[in-house]
Amino acid sequence: MCGISAYIGHREAYPIVINGLKRLEYRGYDSSGIMMYDGEKMYLTKTKGKVSDLEFITNQEEERKAGNIGMGHTRWATHGVPNDVNSHPHYSQSGELVIVHNGIIENYDTIKKELITRGYTFKSDTDTEVLINLIEEVKKTEGCKLGKAVQLALTNVVGAYAITVFDKAKPNEIVVARLGSPIAIGVGEDNKEFFVASDASPFLEYTKNAIYLEDEEMAIIKLGKEVRVRKIKDDSLVDPIIQELQISLEQIEKGGYDHFMLKEIHEQPKAITDTFRGRMLAEENMIKMGSIEDNLDKFLNADRIIIIACGTSWHAGLVGEYLIEDMARIPVEVEYASEFRYRNPIVTSKDVVIAISQSGETADTLAAIKLAKSKGAFVYGVCNVVGSSIARETHSGAYTHAGPEIGVASTKAFTTQITVLTLIALKLGKANGSLSDDSFKNYIQKMSLIPKQIEKLLEIDEHVKSIAAVYKDATNCLYLGRGFNFPVALEGALKLKEISYIHAEGYPAAEMKHGPIALIDENMPIFVIATNKGHYEKVVSNIQEIKSRAGKIIAIVTEGDTQVRDIADHVIEVPDTEEALTPLLTTIPLQLLSYHIAVMLNKNVDQPRNLAKSVTVE
Repeated sequence: MCGISAYIGHREAYPIVINGLKRLEYRGYDSSGIMMYDGEKMYLTKTKGKVSDLEFITNQEEERKAGNIGMGHTRWATHGVPNDVNSHPHYSQSGELVIVHNGIIENYDTIKKELITRGYTFKSDTDTEVLINLIEEVKKTEGCKLGKAVQLALTNVVGAYAITVFDKAKPNEIVVARLGSPIAIGVGEDNKEFFVASDASPFLEYTKNAIYLEDEEMAIIKLGKEVRVRKIKDDSLVDPIIQELQISLEQIEKGGYDHFMLKEIHEQPKAITDTFRGRMLAEENMIKMGSIEDNLDKFLNADRIIIIACGTSWHAGLVGEYLIEDMARIPVEVEYASEFRYRNPIVTSKDVVIAISQSGETADTLAAIKLAKSKGAFVYGVCNVVGSSIARETHSGAYTHAGPEIGVASTKAFTTQITVLTLIALKLGKANGSLSDDSFKNYIQKMSLIPKQIEKLLEIDEHVKSIAAVYKDATNCLYLGRGFNFPVALEGALKLKEISYIHAEGYPAAEMKHGPIALIDENMPIFVIATNKGHYEKVVSNIQEIKSRAGKIIAIVTEGDTQVRDIADHVIEVPDTEEALTPLLTTIPLQLLSYHIAVMLNKNVDQPRNLAKSVTVE
C-alpha cells in the first residue's frame, strides 16, 4: 500500500511527482506529501486528505514547487493516524535527509528507544521517521556516504519496505531499496533523468524503460550514470534488467467514464477475450497453455491442488475449486493466504499450490508461496501484473490480461481470474480423460461466446440502475447462491460492502435456514442467483421461503425464466450458458448494482474509505 513518486533530472519535478501521486492514489489516499529541492533548499509540504488537497496547498506558494528533484507519497496509514505530521516525506533530525516509505518496520520501537538514548527526538508516530533517523545515525557513526548508510541501516530492520531517500549533501543522486513492497525505476534517455514510483504508471509518458528491483536490492541513482544495483545483505553488484513497458497511457485514464470502476466493468468483454486469446483456439477446439503443458505431470499426479488467495481473488479461487473438481476430478482446497501461512499447514511435494493475486504483490499471498515452496510444493501463479513479485516467486504461472485495474474494488480482475482457472480446469480435464471430447468442445464453444454475452448484459445497465435506486437506503443485504454461484454471492456482497459501506453477507442458499433466515423481514433485500442450471428447483424453494417471510427478492435468472419471475420482486436476466460458466455472467449485474448504489449514496467509488488496491503489508 501507499504510493511513491519521485524524479531527478532536467525537467521541473513538481508536475511529474504530483501527477504521479494522482495516478498512484488507488494505493492509499488518507494523506499525502511532497518534498522539492531547488538546488539550495528543501521544501516539505504535507497534509491529511487527498492529493488534490496537497496540490491546493502547494499552489499557494510557488517556491514550494521549484526544482528538478522531488519526491512524494500518498499514504494508507499503518503506524500513526492519518494527519499532517504522520504524512510522508519525513526528515531526519538534522533536516539533511528525507525519505518516503511504503511498508512496515516491525522492530521500529526497539530502534526508536535506542535512538532516543542517543539524543534523537521524534515528531511523528511513524516507523518511517525512525528509519530515516537510523540511516542518519549510521551515516554519522560510520562516516559513510548515503548509499552505504542505507544499506547498513536496512540490515538492522525487520519488516517490509520500499523506500526512496535523498541527501541534501548529495544533490545529484537518490537511493532506492525494496523488500516485500514493489518499486520501479524509470530510466530516461542517456541517463539524464530518472523516475521512481510504486508502479510504472507515473512515468509512462516519459520513458518506456524500467528497472524493477528484486527483494533485498537497493539502487543508487546518479544523474548521467547507469543505475547501480546491489544486494543489501552482501553488497554484491547486480546487473539490472531494463524492461520495456507494455502499458499505454490510455489504459490508465478514465476514457470518458465517470469512474474507473465503471470503465473496468465495461472492459470485461475485451479483458476476457485478451485472457483467452492464443490459449483457447475455438475453431480448432484446443487449449494451449505452455505453463500447464510443461508441468502437466505435476498437476495430474498431484494428491491435491491448494488455491491460496485473499479477498476477491479468494472468491475466484472458490469458483476454481468447483471448476477443477467438476471438470478434472482433482481434489481442491481453497485457503485464505493470511490463514494458510500461519496455521502450520500440511503441505508436501505431491501438492500443487495455485496462488492468485491481481497485483502480484499481496503480502500474505507472497508469504504463503514461500512457505509452500519451502515444503516442496509446486507453486503456480495467476496474476495480472507482468514482472510482479508473485510472477517471479512462483515456479510457473499464467497472466490474466485484464490490463491496469485502477478502481480499488476489483471487477475485471475477478472475471479474468475465473477465465484462467476455467482454461486450466478444461485443459486438465481433457488431459486426464475426465471430460469427454464432446463436453470439452461444448465448453470451448460456449466459452467463446461469453465476451459477446457480457456486452449484451451490459446493455441492461439502466434496468439495474432502477433496481439500485429502490434499495440504496438498505442497511443490510443478503446474497444467496448455490454451486458455482455461491462464490459469486460472496463477491457480490463484498462489492456492496467495499464501495457503499452497506452491511452485506453472502451465503450458500441452503444455509439461509441455519441462521440468516432470522434476519428476513420486509426491509431486507435478498439478492438470489437463480439461473436455470444445477440446483434450480432447490433455489426456487429457497426463494419461496424468503417470500413467505416478506423479504424483498432481487433474482438473477436465465433469459426467459418465468418461474422465479412470478415470485421475485425484481428480476435481472442473464444469457444462457453452461452452469460452470455462469459466474462470468451473473457477477456483472452485481457489480453494476454495487456501483450504482455507491454513486447514489455519493460515495467515492474508486477510493472507498480505509481500503487500498495493493495490500503489500500484513
